[in-house]
Amino acid sequence: MAYRKTPAEIRRLEAAREHLIACATAVVAEVGWAQASVTAVADSAGIAAGSVYQHFPSKAALAVEVFRRAAGHEVDVLGEVLRGPGDPVERLARGVEVFARRALENRGLAHALLAAPAEPAVGAERIDFRRRYRALFAEVVREGRAAGQLPPQNAEITAAALTGAVGEVLVDPLGAADGSTNGELLAELTAAALRCAGAPAV
Repeated sequence: MAYRKTPAEIRRLEAAREHLIACATAVVAEVGWAQASVTAVADSAGIAAGSVYQHFPSKAALAVEVFRRAAGHEVDVLGEVLRGPGDPVERLARGVEVFARRALENRGLAHALLAAPAEPAVGAERIDFRRRYRALFAEVVREGRAAGQLPPQNAEITAAALTGAVGEVLVDPLGAADGSTNGELLAELTAAALRCAGAPAV
């Protein structure tokens, strides 16, 4: 008869896996993908390096899970804002501001998610998540167009431009130690996003 893990064992393994992912996320936020070795992650988690492979078959698999968790949370937050209260233009402005502010408040992780050199598997995940961001922006642009608040336009193209522009604007500030210009940056980025969609500043 094949051995079956008990519920207690399953819970213990799941807890250990979650702890490992949390530690890996913290290491990536601190040193980036390239320096987030299996040994560094294991040291952070307080386990032997070989124990990492009980939960993930490779460093790349762990990196992908870290990316999916962190980026997925940001997509969820943006979706809540863009689908929340207010008219489409207000939601668009608020969505860009919230996304950028969250990135600037957690610079290391945001830089890793947006731009830091990473393994090909993480790069593939970035492309997939950009599609998800674009879909959210396209949805609110279509709503704004239907409400007469935004001019006629291809919502998909505008959404792609917004997704790329927001990420590009943030790359250099995320690598800077001085966050004193964050308020001005957020205001300028939000205004630029609204201009991209053809809306007046709010």
